[in-house]
Formats: sequence, structure tokens, C-alpha cells
Amino acid sequence: MTPFSSEDLAMVQAMLRQLFQSVKEKITGAPSLECAEEILLHLEETDENFHNYEFVKYLRQHICTTLGSMIEEEMEKCTSDENQGEECGYDTVVQHVSKRTQESEEYKEMMHYLKNIMIAVVESMITKFEEDETQSQERQKKIQKEKSRSYCTDNCSDSDSSFNQSYRFCQGKLQLILDQLDPGQPKEVRYEALQTLCSAPLSDVLNCENWTTLCEKLTVSLSDPDPAFSDRILKFYAQTFSFSPLHMTKEIYTRLARYLELYFLSRENRIPTLSAGVDITNPNMTRLLKKVRLLNEYQKEAPSFWIRHPEKYMEEIVESTLSLLTVKHDQSHVVSQILDPIYFFALVDIKAVWFKKWMHAHYSRTTVLRLLEKKYKSLVTTAVQQCIQYLELCKTMKADETLRHSKHCRNKQKPFHYLGEELQYIYFIHSLCLLGRLLIYTQGRKLFPIKLKNKKGLVSLIDLIVLFIQLICYSPSCPKMTSAAHPASPNCSETALIHIADILARIASVEEGLILLLYGENTNSSEESSTGAHIIAQFSKKLLDEDISIFSGSEMLPLVKGALISVCRQIYSTCEGLQVLITYNLHESLAKAWKKTSLLSERIPTPVDGSDSVSSVSQESQNIMTWEDNLLDDLLHFAATPKGLLLLQRTVAINECVTIMFNQYAKKLQDSRHKKFDCQVLVTQVASTAAGAIALKKSGFINALITELWSNLEYGRDDVRVIHPRTTPVDPIDRSCQKSFLALVSLLTYPAIYELVSNQELPNKAEYSLREVPTCVIDIIDRLIILNSEAKIRSLFNYEQSHIFGLRDFIIDGLSVERNHVLVRINLVGGPLERILPPRTLEQNDNPYPWPMFSSYPLPNCYLSDISRNSDIEQDSDLGKLLLCLKISDKQTGWIENCRRQFCKMMKAKPDIISGEALVELLEKFVLHLTESQSECYFPSVEYTATDANVKNESLSSVQQLGIKMTVRYGKFLNLLKVGAESDLAWVLKHCERFLKQQQISIKSSLLSLQGNYAGHDWFVSSLFMIMLGDKEKTFQFLHQFSRLLTSAFLWLPRLHISSYLPIETVKSGIHPVYFCCTHYVEMLLKTELPLVFSAFHMSGFAPSQICLQWITQCFWNYLDWIEICHYIATCVFLGPDYQVYICIAIFKHLQQDILQHTQTQDLQVFLKEEALHGFRVSDYFEYMENLEQNYRTVLLRDMRDIRVQNT
Repeated sequence: MTPFSSEDLAMVQAMLRQLFQSVKEKITGAPSLECAEEILLHLEETDENFHNYEFVKYLRQHICTTLGSMIEEEMEKCTSDENQGEECGYDTVVQHVSKRTQESEEYKEMMHYLKNIMIAVVESMITKFEEDETQSQERQKKIQKEKSRSYCTDNCSDSDSSFNQSYRFCQGKLQLILDQLDPGQPKEVRYEALQTLCSAPLSDVLNCENWTTLCEKLTVSLSDPDPAFSDRILKFYAQTFSFSPLHMTKEIYTRLARYLELYFLSRENRIPTLSAGVDITNPNMTRLLKKVRLLNEYQKEAPSFWIRHPEKYMEEIVESTLSLLTVKHDQSHVVSQILDPIYFFALVDIKAVWFKKWMHAHYSRTTVLRLLEKKYKSLVTTAVQQCIQYLELCKTMKADETLRHSKHCRNKQKPFHYLGEELQYIYFIHSLCLLGRLLIYTQGRKLFPIKLKNKKGLVSLIDLIVLFIQLICYSPSCPKMTSAAHPASPNCSETALIHIADILARIASVEEGLILLLYGENTNSSEESSTGAHIIAQFSKKLLDEDISIFSGSEMLPLVKGALISVCRQIYSTCEGLQVLITYNLHESLAKAWKKTSLLSERIPTPVDGSDSVSSVSQESQNIMTWEDNLLDDLLHFAATPKGLLLLQRTVAINECVTIMFNQYAKKLQDSRHKKFDCQVLVTQVASTAAGAIALKKSGFINALITELWSNLEYGRDDVRVIHPRTTPVDPIDRSCQKSFLALVSLLTYPAIYELVSNQELPNKAEYSLREVPTCVIDIIDRLIILNSEAKIRSLFNYEQSHIFGLRDFIIDGLSVERNHVLVRINLVGGPLERILPPRTLEQNDNPYPWPMFSSYPLPNCYLSDISRNSDIEQDSDLGKLLLCLKISDKQTGWIENCRRQFCKMMKAKPDIISGEALVELLEKFVLHLTESQSECYFPSVEYTATDANVKNESLSSVQQLGIKMTVRYGKFLNLLKVGAESDLAWVLKHCERFLKQQQISIKSSLLSLQGNYAGHDWFVSSLFMIMLGDKEKTFQFLHQFSRLLTSAFLWLPRLHISSYLPIETVKSGIHPVYFCCTHYVEMLLKTELPLVFSAFHMSGFAPSQICLQWITQCFWNYLDWIEICHYIATCVFLGPDYQVYICIAIFKHLQQDILQHTQTQDLQVFLKEEALHGFRVSDYFEYMENLEQNYRTVLLRDMRDIRVQNT
């Protein structure tokens, strides 16, 4: 923005003068300054010539020039969005464009320019006005010299000013009043002068040149012993505060504040002591309180208008106030404490409303906090000191009896006399409100820690919070609870506990507070059981288990339980919090309490009409039902983490919990974005497991989602006003259906799909009614994806849009393009450099779609990458060293670590060497030698004697057979497999199933995934088969040895399918250790190591655990190139199963910018599930993963080893 010139100033000044001249009559006729401001603010509504004023035209032209093009661009964007389905209406468009405009840099620059030029113009006009005033005063003096000094008419007019044409006092009249106000004048003369001053037009008085002298006279006269006289001055001050500009009221306020400051510091004035108290009927106290009250009233009103004036005015008001409130008497020579000004301000404003208003706006808050920090920190210090003293009073005295006696004395003996204890209490409340307001703001919290007199050490924020909680506990309003069994809570009533729990819940809701509760101030301390989280969990568990007799029979007990459990919920709904609280088995206590409450609700008798007990029974029933719902909601939040979901499923209450979640969703109870995202994350976590998917189906959640989806696809949204016909969508997924699509993407994981559609056939009806709405997943597949009949096509109102939607999870149109992309994607296996996928959109040129349509085999060659295939790599010296380590027959101490160091060295320097025959030899020998060491074996050795004849007649599932074909096709593409590989891989898979059956148990379960063999293809075995170059004997021998290692539990998912090595509750849940252990730690580490990525997942309503489970389950096929898949497996085998977690974290680090971008575009789920991991190499992140190992290996490996049934 170019700087303004003198011509600009002159032009704007002339236009502004014309505006004021035009509205002069309206302004001068206003009864007060506020009314005049209101007239100007609403001028457009009341003045028909408003848009003809040159100043208004200037502003309009300036706005158009500066912001016009940007506004037009935003309007075009909104129009484009409407064309794509977001029909938001005119009002919404205006709001959107206005918001974007006001947030732009152009708008800020324009406002800065206008502000500067207007300041310059106004200052110039004020200077001109003052010059005119000076000239007028000089002329006035000449006239007065010619006339008698004793005579002066009231008609003296100031016609030289274009801003003020009202009649005014002449200087002689005001000088006469000043002379009469002299303390040496008789009382009657002085009183008459005040009367004349109060009855004169205030604007005339304020504009006189002797105004400053008048202020000084009035300030001196405030000490007059005559109450009527001081009351008149205060009345004049009050009028001035109400009708004068800020620079005038600021001067009066600061003088009055300075007067009171000197008043309190003067030893001549009899300031009452704390022991004597304050008698408000005393004339001296009455006058003092009136002055304090007048200041306080102005304090509360000033923030409403001081932002319109220079900052220096506001700063002077703030500083004079803080200076007054920090006045301290010298108490060294007095027997009893003399009351400071702060006590009197607390009397007239006990809740410190003035401070609340000053801290509300950033404009004034910045100044207040800066002055508190630099000069007046003693105000904060004394407030904290007062709270500490009050707590000590409550502890050491029978405070309840003392205050009750004080109230009795006040009511019966001296109702207008405040005793010392009452003054202390009033000041305590004022201090509490002041400190509470400070703690709301970051800069306010930075004032701590503070140093107190007679106290060692500093008072930190934590100390202050503890102080507040102790005040709640020891408050005299809480009835005492004397119990020898529970000395830790001497004065805590149920209400106090609820308040304390609310504070703790707020602390736990922020990251810093959660860490404090989990680990205390010293995170390295070994005394973990003494931290806040442990104490809260112990107390909550006792309440749930009803182990605390002190609360038995209390009507408020459920409220107390609910409040404290809400604190625990804030903790155990995070991965790190659950790790700390898991030993308390809160899920079991909650489930037990819920079952008990559920039984009670069934036993409540049905109310009989006309009975007196109807209302009481009804209320009791409502209370029990509310408590039951709260318990289920608390249990539901265990599902926020993978391990917590396992605990929830063990309680067998998951169906009821998910029903509660659906009821909240159906009733639109997600009243905030935070709760909305929490609900979406819970759904994502629950849908990652088979039992969770069934619970979602039973609750009606899936039915409701599919119904909503169908409505949006086929009928459109009912709440959108149709301004113009809907356009044909050009995106694969229309924006109106984006929300439903993302919900389905998060919901339909492989475990969920298997449970929801397995063993079901497509309806394939001969006819479909237009009113027939799908209600389940199989219906969506039938109606939107497998459109294999004319009846299905005719049943769709929006055939192309609906079918494209279905194909997303032959003319060149959007449908053909999407169909071709899907067919190529599902038939071609490979990483980002190994396959070429056709785009989903048309190109903007003469050949919009150069890609051939794939409708029959073979796949066109243009979709096959020309990357280098498998080839022999020359022997390397580093590789030779590693192989030499493995060939040493007599293994010395530390040989494993030596092998791992050599492996890491090669991965960092020459990662491509670890492939082909070299990789086969490395894996075979390293696993063989590990299994020879008993300390390295996690599972016992299992003898396997089955022959080919034993497995010859066994059949593989259709999924396994399809996986075999895909594996062989991929292996041949990479030159890893030869003819006959299909039968060899089938042989390996059959023997693996037979081998694993020997280690499985038989259970009865309604889950389809637990009825028989592993549900899905064994991608790890297929990967090993390709690594072993199709050698079936080597592959099975390696797997037989590898099955003894802990790593096999996490790399080879079928290894622990209904395994006898897992606790029976874990087996029945159908949740694999990869989910409740590995992905649990992925989420925990992600929050610490990559907080932006973690927040992006939360904002998207998506769980990192779900995509990690998908990556690991399919062994990163289609996400990584083959060499990276080999490195993933080799890294986990050589370095340990915890590297599976570190590799996932490294991937998220690699994708951080993409994740943040797709969070903005609201398609994070689609991006992560569909897109390959472009540019990611395991070797690039080895140093990063080694750092993660140093920080987390101990915890991860300990938890990974705990998945087995412990020997008893």
C-alpha cells in the first residue's frame, strides 16, 4: 500500500468536513456523547443522502480498488462449488466471502492504510480546532477588557469552530467559580459555586481553558469534611464520566485515583484496621466508599469505549488503578493491620468484575499483563497470599462456627458493620476471582512462579491449582466428615468432590495436564504409583466397587462416581494413559457397576396412575437410566485406543456401548466439533475388529449410514434450497456424498467386510422398486457396484453418479474412466514404481484419455512398469562379513548383536545388496541360529510330521486361491517365480494351515472369522515364498523354525489365529496382537514423535491403527515396491518385532506433508488406503528408527512378550 501524500490528507479532510457540516444539526441536538455516536453509526439508515457524501464515495471506491478483484474471485469459487453440488444459498455465500475477505492480507493492509490516514486527518483537524480556539480566546480577552469584569453574559458564542456551535461559559465566569472554590472562602460561597458548576452545560465547562485548574481545585476539595460538599463533587465527576470524551474522563479518573492513593498513604486520615472492621454507617467510611465505588463503576464501563481512542489513554487509566491497588501501609509500627485500598474495592466489587472486563479484550489485556509483570506483580502476590492465609484459617480454626457466629453478629447486633473475618473473606473472594481470570490466559500464567514473603521457595502454577483444590476441600460451607478410616478427606463433601473432579478433568483434557497427572512433575521418578493418575484411579475404583462406606446411602453418590470416572476417562482414552491405568482393571469395575445398575432398572415397579408415588418412582427410574447410560458411555471410551477396545470386548458390553454411541449420533448430540471427531474415531476403531463390526450392525449404525448415503446419491439433500438445476458431477465422488463415502471407507475394513458379507449371495432380483432402499452392505454391492442387469440400472435415478460411487471402494465418460481404473488396480499387483494406474480424470487436450480400456486378459502392457527385474548381485565385502558371522559354528557371547550391527551398516550404506539369493541365505542362517538359542525362542518347539498325502485332499478357501494367483502373477512379473509356482505355493499354504492347527484351540463363537481357518490370504507366507524364489521346501522349513520366535507373532498374522498361546478372552475377542499391541504403540508414539500427524488423524475422524493394520496384514503389498517389502521383513527379523512399529512411524514421518494436505481436503482416509507409499525407503529412515529403538524398545518388547498366557 503506497503512503498517502499531503494532497490525500487535504482531500480527505475536506470530505470529512463536508460530512460533519451536513450532519451538524443531528449531532448538536444529541443529548449526550453516546447518542451522537449512535447517530453517526446508524447514519446510513437515517440519512437518505448518505451515499451521496463525497467521503462515503471515497471509501467505496477505495474498497473496490483494493478488494474488488479478490471478492470476485471468491464469488466465482463459490459459484463453482455450487455447480459441484454444494448449494449453499446467497446468505451463506455472503458470509463465506466476507469471512475470507476479512482474513486476507489485502484487507489488513487496507485497514492499516485507512486507519493511518484517518488518524493524520483527525489530528490535523484537532490542531486546527485548537488554533481556532486560541484565536477565539484572544479575541474574547480583548472584548472583556472593554467591558466590565463583573459582567459577563451567558450568550458568549464560539462561532469559529465548525465542530461546536453550542453556547459556553466565558473564561471570566469559570474564573469566578475557581476563586469561589478556594478553601478560604465561606462554606456558602463554595457550595453556591459548586451548584453553579453542576448546573452549567457540561460541554462548556470541559472546553474552557481553565479546565485543568478546575480539576486540581475539585481534587483538593474532595477532602472537605462536609459530606454535602464532597457529594456534589462526586456528582459532577459522575456526570463527567457519563458525557465526556475519554481524554477528559481519563484526567478525572487518574486524579481521583491519585487522590485516593495519597489518602491511604497519609497518616492523618484514620484508615480502619482489620481488627476494628469497617462500619459503613460511619460518615468518613461512607464518603470513602462512594469515591471507591465511583472509580469502580468507571472501571467497569471504560472497556466499552476505550478501544476507540489512543492506547496511551487506556494505559494511563490501567496504571493509575494498579498503582492504587498495590498501595501497602507500613505495618511495622502498628498493632493491628491497617486496611489497604484493595479491601475497599473488594467491598464494592467482590467478584472483581472490573478485572474480568479489562482482561476480556486483547487490546486491554496486553497492557494489564505487561504492567503486572513489570511494575505491579505485588497485586498478584498479595492475592495468592490472601488465599493461602484463608486456607490456613480454615485448617486451624473452626471456620464454619466462626463465620456462622460472624453472620449472627452482623444480623442481630451491627448489620452494617463488617468484622475482620468478614473482610478477610471478602478480600479472599476478590483475590480468587482475580487469580482465576489470570489463569485463563497464557500470558497470565507466565506471571508464575512468584515469591511470597515468609515462604521458602516459589509458588508455581501447580501449587496454585493444589491450593484451589484444598480450598474446595476445606471450605467452611462443606459439612465435615469425620472418619478414622479415611483421614485423607477430612472436609470433602460430595459437592466438593464433584468440583475437584471437574478441575482434574479439565487438567487431563490438555496434553500438558495429562502428562502431569500421569508422570508428576518429575517424569524420571521411580515412584509412579504416587502420581495423580494412580491416586484418582484407586479412589474411583473404590467408589465403583463400593469399598468406601463413608458415602454409602448418599443420593449424590452416582454424581460423585460419574465426575471422578470422567477424569479417568480422559486418561484411559489415550494410549499412554491406558498404559498407566491398565493395572486397575477399571473396565471390569465399570462393567460390574453397569450390570448391577441394569438389574436395578429392571426391578423398578411400573407407576400406577393416581398414586402418590408416581413422581418419585419416575424420578428414581430416570436417575438409574441416566447412570446406566453414563456407565456405558464410560466403557465406550475404552474403544478410543486399540488396547482399550480389547478390554471393552472382554466385558461383553460392546453391543450396548455401540448402541449408546449410535443413539447419540442419531439424536445429533455431537454438540461440538471435538465430540464429532471423537465419535468418528471411535467408529473407526470399533470397525477395525470383527466383533465391533457386528455391534455396529446390531445398533443400526450401518443401516442408518447406508440409508443416508442412498438418500444423498439418489434423492439429493432435502435441506438445500434449489436455485438452479443440479449439474452433472465431474469428480469420482460428488461432494454431496463425500461425508457418507468417507464414513464407509472408515467402516468397511477387511474384518468388518468378512463379517458383514461373508457367505451371502447377491439378491440379483428380477425387479427393483424405485422406493426400495438398501439397508446393508450386501445391498449396496448389489445396487451400486455389480450392476449386471437392466433392472438394477433402471432402479437408479442417478445411474452414473451412483455407479461411480459404488466403483470407487464404454464411451469415454466418468463411469468408464472409473471402471477402467478399478479393473486395472485390482488386477495389477505392485508398488509405486512397479505398476502404472490410469488416472481417474480426463486430460485437457485433444486426446482426453489415451489409456486403453481393460475388459479382458491379458492386461495391456502400458500398465506394466519397466523397472529392473530380479538379477544376481555381486558379492560385497560387507555382506561377506555378515555371512561370516552366521557361519561361525561356536557362537560367542554377543554374536547376535554383532550380526545386527553388520546388518544395520549394510542397510544404511548398500541396502540394495540385501535381496535375491543373499537375502535368502541371510534369513535362513540367522533364524536357524536364533532358534538354537533357547533364550531367543518365545514359542515352544512343535513337532510336525504331516506328509504330502495328509494335506493332499485339503482345500484352500477361495480367498487363498485368489491370493495364490495374484502372488504368482506378481512373482513372474518380478522374475522371481517360474512355471508350477501356483501348486508349490498351495502346497506351502496347506502345510502351514495343518502346522498351525496343532497349536489352535476350539471355541464356540458367533464371529465368522473364528469359525475355521484364518479368514483371508496369508500374505506373509506368499512374501516368504517369493523371497525363497519359489522353493517350497525352503519356505516351509524357514516358517517352521521362524514360528518359534516372538517376531512371528507380529509378521505372520495367521500364526496366532485362535492360538492356544493367547488368553482365552483374547481369542474370543477375535482381535489380533498386531492390533491391540503393535498399532496401539504406533498411536502412542505418533502422538509424541509426530504430533501434527496425530492431530490430523483426529481432525479427520480416522485412526492410525486402522491403516497400519491394513498395511501389516497385507505385508505392504501394493504400498511398497518389492525390494522395500523384503527390507521390511528382514529388518523385523534381524532387529526385532518392535521395528514393525518404528517402520510405521517412519512412514508417517515420510507422509507428514501429504497427510496434512489431505486433512485439509477432507480425504485422508481415501489417500492412505488407495495411494502407494511413493518415495519411501526403509533404509532412508534407519537412523531415525534406531533413535526410536533407544527410547521405546524396553516398553514395547515387554508388552509384546506379555501377549502369551503366562506359565503358572
